Amino acid sequence: MMTNQHLLLFTVCVFLWACKSGEDQSQSTETDTGPPQWVSYTGESGPGKGKHIVLVSGDEEYRSEEALPQLGKILSVRHGFNCTVLFAQNPAEPGVVKPKYLNNIPGMEMLDDADLMILFTRFRDLPDDQMQHFENFLKSGKPLIGIRTATHAFNVEDSTSKWYHYGNFYEGPMEEWHGGFGRLVLGEKWISHHGHHKHQSTRGIIAPGAEDHPISSGLTDGDIWGPTDVYGVRLPLPGDSQPIILGQVMNRAGEYDESDRLFGMRADDSEVAIRNTAREDDMNPNDPMMPVAWTKSYQIPAGKMGKAFVATIGASTDLLAEGTRRMYVNAVYWLLDMEVPTKANVGIVGEFKPTAYSFMSDEYWEEMNMKVSDHLMEDDLPLELLLR
Repeated sequence: MMTNQHLLLFTVCVFLWACKSGEDQSQSTETDTGPPQWVSYTGESGPGKGKHIVLVSGDEEYRSEEALPQLGKILSVRHGFNCTVLFAQNPAEPGVVKPKYLNNIPGMEMLDDADLMILFTRFRDLPDDQMQHFENFLKSGKPLIGIRTATHAFNVEDSTSKWYHYGNFYEGPMEEWHGGFGRLVLGEKWISHHGHHKHQSTRGIIAPGAEDHPISSGLTDGDIWGPTDVYGVRLPLPGDSQPIILGQVMNRAGEYDESDRLFGMRADDSEVAIRNTAREDDMNPNDPMMPVAWTKSYQIPAGKMGKAFVATIGASTDLLAEGTRRMYVNAVYWLLDMEVPTKANVGIVGEFKPTAYSFMSDEYWEEMNMKVSDHLMEDDLPLELLLR
C-alpha cells in the first residue's frame, strides 16, 4: 500500500517527468534491457554547455569509480558540461560496479560523439568493439586527460590480439608502440613508486616555466596534495611534454594508520623527504622531483594530432584537496581551447566521502555491492529507485 509520503513523492516525480518529457533523452542512463550501466550528468548552464565529456573508470586500487563521478558532477553542475561516466562491470551482473573485472566497460561507444575523454583505468583488456571505439577516438585527435594509472591503462597478454601493442609491457615489432598506450600517447608507462607507497604523500609544486600556464590558474604551491605517492617517470619526458606540476615527496608527521583513509598523512605535513626507505637504493626522492602533471601532443599511426594532459595524482582521496580538483577543471578548459577561469569553482557536489585506496578482496566488493545507479544525482534518480 502506498503511504502518503510515497504518494507525495510519486506526484513530485510525475510532475518533474512531465516537465522534462520534451527534452533530449540522448543522455539517458537506462539501457533497453536492464539497470543503468553508466551515468550521465546534463549541464544546465555554463561555459561548457553543449560539450560532451566521457569519463572512463576501471581500476582496482585508486577508487576511480568514486573519483570520476564526483569530477563529472563538478564539471556538469559548476561548469555546464554534459558528462557521462563509465564503469567496469561483469556482463553477468549489469549495473553492478566491478573494478576487478578487467574485460568490460559498457558504454565505450559514447566516445564516438565525445569532445574530450578522461581516462582512469588500470591494466584493462577490453573486447574488440570497445577498444575500437577507443582507438577511433585517438585517431580523431580529440583531447584526453589521463589520471594516475592511465599510464598503464591496458595489459593485453594475448600476443595475437589486435590490441596487444596497447599493453603497458609491449616491446614488439611496432617500435613506436614500445611501452604501450601509456608511453606513446601519454608520455610514460608504469615505471615505479618514487615515493613510499602509503607512507609518503605528494605536495604539488608548480614547475619552473609553468607559472603562467592556464592549467596553473588559481593555483599556488601546496594547493595540490594527495595521500598517493609520487610515481617515477623517465626524464626528460618524450616529445613536446611540458611539466606543469612537480611532486614534492612529503613524510607524514603522524603514525601510519591503516584504518585512516589518508593512512596518517595530512596536507599540512611539512617534512620534505630525503629518503624513500622502501627502496633498496639510498635515493633522495626529491632530487630531482618528478613531474606529476604534464601536457603532451600525441598522434597514433594513421591518426590526427591531438593533445593530452596527464596527472599521476588523482585517486578519489586526492580529490579532497581543492587544488587537485582545480587542476583537472583547468585542464578540461585548456584542452577544449576555452578560456580557463581565473579561479574555477570546484566545490564538491553532493556528498563525497571517498574511501582509502588499496587492493580489495572479492568479498569486499561483494559486500559493497556498488551499483552504477548509486552515482546518479538525486534529480536524475528513476522513480523505482526513489520509491525504495
